[in-house]
Amino acid sequence: MDRTHLITVVSEKVLLAIIGVATCIAAGQHLYSMYLSMQIVLADLFLLFIFTEILAMVAAFYSSKRIPVTLPIIIAITALCRLIVMQNKDMDALIIIAEASAVIILAGAAYIMSLKDKISLEKLRDRK
Repeated sequence: MDRTHLITVVSEKVLLAIIGVATCIAAGQHLYSMYLSMQIVLADLFLLFIFTEILAMVAAFYSSKRIPVTLPIIIAITALCRLIVMQNKDMDALIIIAEASAVIILAGAAYIMSLKDKISLEKLRDRK
């Protein structure tokens, strides 16, 4: 293994570990702020889902040495849903329609990517 590849692999693992730790800290801070306010709203739950999905993405990398493309797409869908929920009633309807359209497009992309993974796994089984 050459030096550049080794540096890339090590830095990738270190940065993902930092992302995992930072996500845990952010989740803890958010849970603490929810405790202090004594209130849990839907936007808080969406944010906790985002934290969980980020941790799942880091765990998926460490277990399989790759990040499935669908996980970041799911995180983006959750973040957009959180934006839609957090908006007040005075927001322009076109913005909400655009965000909802983005969710539909991302959902379609996640579905297509899951089909690609399924087909790839079937091809791999056929080779064996």
